[in-house]
Amino acid sequence: MKIAVLPGDGIGPEIVSEAVKVLRALDLRLEMEHALVGGAAYEAYGHPLPPATLSLCKSADAVLFGAVGDPKYDRLARELRPEQAILGLRKHLQLFANFRPAICYELLSHASSLRPELVAGLDILIIRELTGDIYFGQPRGRRVSPDGDFAGAPEAFDTMRYARPEIERIAHVAFQAATKRGQRKCVTSVDKANVLETSQFWRDVVNEVHAFYPDIALEHMYVDNAAMQLVRAPKKFDVIVTGNMFGDILSDEAAILTGSIGMLPSASLNDTGLGLYEPSHGSAPDIAGKGLANPLATILSAAMMLRFSLDQAQAADRVEAAVKAVISRGLRTDDIYSEGCSRVGTQPMGDAVVAHL
Repeated sequence: MKIAVLPGDGIGPEIVSEAVKVLRALDLRLEMEHALVGGAAYEAYGHPLPPATLSLCKSADAVLFGAVGDPKYDRLARELRPEQAILGLRKHLQLFANFRPAICYELLSHASSLRPELVAGLDILIIRELTGDIYFGQPRGRRVSPDGDFAGAPEAFDTMRYARPEIERIAHVAFQAATKRGQRKCVTSVDKANVLETSQFWRDVVNEVHAFYPDIALEHMYVDNAAMQLVRAPKKFDVIVTGNMFGDILSDEAAILTGSIGMLPSASLNDTGLGLYEPSHGSAPDIAGKGLANPLATILSAAMMLRFSLDQAQAADRVEAAVKAVISRGLRTDDIYSEGCSRVGTQPMGDAVVAHL
């Protein structure tokens, strides 16, 4: 099983190193090859997604991704910024379905900004469509200068667009995911159909796909109400499916409800089972190299990789159980620390997971 390992920028190399260490502890036949991506790739090759990195990812069974970005690259032309690497990978690998679980472990409910009773035991799944919507609509704006400067420009605009097949396939993914989750079996489709024609089209197509899944409940919700309900009563949700832009915002909102985005993994999948797996957080350049980052989101992303792309569900269960075990032991990185627990750094947290395995 071949894994393309892309540590990226900031804390990316630190957290990915711990996930690789956990994968090696499983004694599976894994071939892991590293490559540069993001700002690190720009520094070496002049582009955030070099051809060699893209070729490696296309030949792999899965991609383990760290994080990209740094404010020092903000003045680059948009197509050369580190964040373009992840957009390019989604496009070239046709990664259309983003899985963002938001899980609040009972022992970490105190770390949430909400009352513990609102979030303790939270377990929802946000499925975000990744390859359509306003992020990929054309044209992308009117620049005055080729380096991306809008100073003096008369206007800028992006086009929100969805094609029927794009909505159909993500709706099927959401309904199928709901069939495998506990007893609730409910999909909430989030849109802005009262204002946007694109959203009304989304709603109509989701309704059509729902006919294939009579055992799954379907509700529709406007995005502003969904954002409010995620704070007011997050445990009412089961599976949320939505478009690219709304999913980007709502998944980050749901993530912070759990107490720390440093605990939350994500997966981006295509039709063949190839997936890109990454923590939900960013590159955090302010703490890079200090050994403070929480590696658990990346380790849990590796568990998702084992389950969804490598057909190693038992190994995934072992990794997830090990993460729960170290939390139960009271080990905490800074982002989830509370009085009475043991404060540890990035490497010791990874070592603890390996020791449990």
